[in-house]
Amino acid sequence: MNQINTQLGELAQGGVLRVGVVYAPSMSTFFVEVDEHGTPYGPTVDLGKALAAWAGCRVEFHAVPNSGELTDAVEAKEIDVAFMPMDDERKRRVAFGPSYFVIESTALVHETSNFQSTHDLNQKGVRVAGIANTTTIRNAARVLNAAEVIPVTSVEDAMSALQDDRVDAVVLSRDVLTVYEQKIPGSRVLDGTLHSTGIAVAVAKDRPVGLLAVSNFLERAKSSGFVRKIFDDAGFTLDPVAPSGM
Repeated sequence: MNQINTQLGELAQGGVLRVGVVYAPSMSTFFVEVDEHGTPYGPTVDLGKALAAWAGCRVEFHAVPNSGELTDAVEAKEIDVAFMPMDDERKRRVAFGPSYFVIESTALVHETSNFQSTHDLNQKGVRVAGIANTTTIRNAARVLNAAEVIPVTSVEDAMSALQDDRVDAVVLSRDVLTVYEQKIPGSRVLDGTLHSTGIAVAVAKDRPVGLLAVSNFLERAKSSGFVRKIFDDAGFTLDPVAPSGM
């Protein structure tokens, strides 16, 4: 057994690496889509497959509707590894390695609204939807403390709430919202940024050897151009890969 297999043995017990991903109606550098057979596909799936192949083990994907559930699953060791946005709350619960992409969160609103920037949302009576237990909604609740920040379960629920006029805005990362801006007639992405953070690889806190292995893998995947190729193959040619060492 080589060094990589030995290190990942702390994670891939029984020769299977359980990788968590988050599904949504439209793929992004973070979100995956699920086909008619229930099989997920997207950049994080490609990273998970490559990690398992690198370690010489099989891979098993667990798809959930939001990154809050992903955090719960990593902490409970129901999955072995995942890629998710970082914040201080999550750092208390799981161990993070390097990031492969940096997100900045903003908001999607109705085209006819008077909002021009994210700061305009911070008003009494403004209803803002965000995905429950995520870095984005936690930050939105701090920054938009005069508005009503409403948690929903999934991206699909958030977009439905906006289309049905149950909320005035949806907060998510800019790269994701630019996709939905094209899909939802009469919507637009606001100027301004609520917060920025990296999407990083994560494992349970008491698995330092496994964390070292997945961190080494991700840094090599970035420096070799593999992450860049994954983005390009998925159509995200304008989305930059996080720099080495981040």
